[in-house]
Amino acid sequence: MNDPVEYEPIGLIRTPFDDPEGMPIQARAADAAGRLELAGRFEPALADLEGFSHAILLYHFHRSESATLTVTPFLDETRRGVFATRAPARPNPIGLSVVGVTGVEGTTVAVEGVDVVDRTPLLDIKPFVPDFDVPEEATAGWIEDREDALAEVSADDRFVGEGSVDR
Repeated sequence: MNDPVEYEPIGLIRTPFDDPEGMPIQARAADAAGRLELAGRFEPALADLEGFSHAILLYHFHRSESATLTVTPFLDETRRGVFATRAPARPNPIGLSVVGVTGVEGTTVAVEGVDVVDRTPLLDIKPFVPDFDVPEEATAGWIEDREDALAEVSADDRFVGEGSVDR
């Protein structure tokens, strides 16, 4: 295909979750506080972030051991295509979470509603802008029938050893 793409983390996501098991599976269901610890050279990039109530975090699923093309998602019992899920067992282990921004001090961003394993490598931060990020007529596919179960489900080990895809 194309030449390999490489990224250097801008920092770490710090959370109370040492292990994926028992962690909330989506930020919307998480009530945990955390922080983003960025490398010093990125301090100027944080200017004006605290004016936003929420931010989008892009990160590397560093604890995902395998990739697979189909998974049984947390909210379902049917195998689904990985691109129709938020499962960490992806061909490119990139995660996305929307978190609340509660403060910015130096190179540290305080966040709430975090659903990420401690010490996860942070790749990027983008401000969440409702007018840009929430389409008026969005649908949620198979998840629409399962959204009520979101708060009751936490992560487990179902994505470990599901199969692999050459990366």
